[in-house]
Amino acid sequence: MGEPFGVLMVCTGNICRSPAAERWLARLGDDSVSVSSAGIAAVVGAPIPPDMAWLLEQAGLSADGHGGRQLTPATIRASDLILTMTTEHRRWVVGRVPEAVRRTFTLVELARVARLGAGAPCGPTTADRLRGLVAAAPRARAQLHLADDGFGAGLDVPDPFGRGMAASEHAFSAIRAAVAVIAGPPAG
Repeated sequence: MGEPFGVLMVCTGNICRSPAAERWLARLGDDSVSVSSAGIAAVVGAPIPPDMAWLLEQAGLSADGHGGRQLTPATIRASDLILTMTTEHRRWVVGRVPEAVRRTFTLVELARVARLGAGAPCGPTTADRLRGLVAAAPRARAQLHLADDGFGAGLDVPDPFGRGMAASEHAFSAIRAAVAVIAGPPAG
């Protein structure tokens, strides 16, 4: 097996949404993927805030060891799939590395593509599933409905930073739902 399929989660500060998505996909995926995260305006070196850390721990994930990391063009280029928390983050990524346009989606957008049944995997691994979704997404985008379907209306996961536990719970719930659909059923 070659290098793992590199998935990059992106949000603003890289302390709430993207590390939560990173850790959830790492939990649900297999060793065919390598998941990391970064922020477009990262709080470099900062840990995951207490509300999100508590939610991660309640889900059986550790918040330890995270430090906010600034997103760079090199990080974008090195990633096979970039999943952003908002359409604005996607614009930021594609604005800096235009060739990433076909592998950059909002997390909710790719989950909706997966829900359409697009991108049947070509093999048994998480990487196979993600490759299939990336290939199917351009054709499936026209079929996406932006109604509230469990991910929230629109394509964004709202930023919970500084907005209290209810906002963190809402964001984490949306992240968990979207990542579960993207990762697909457990191998086995």
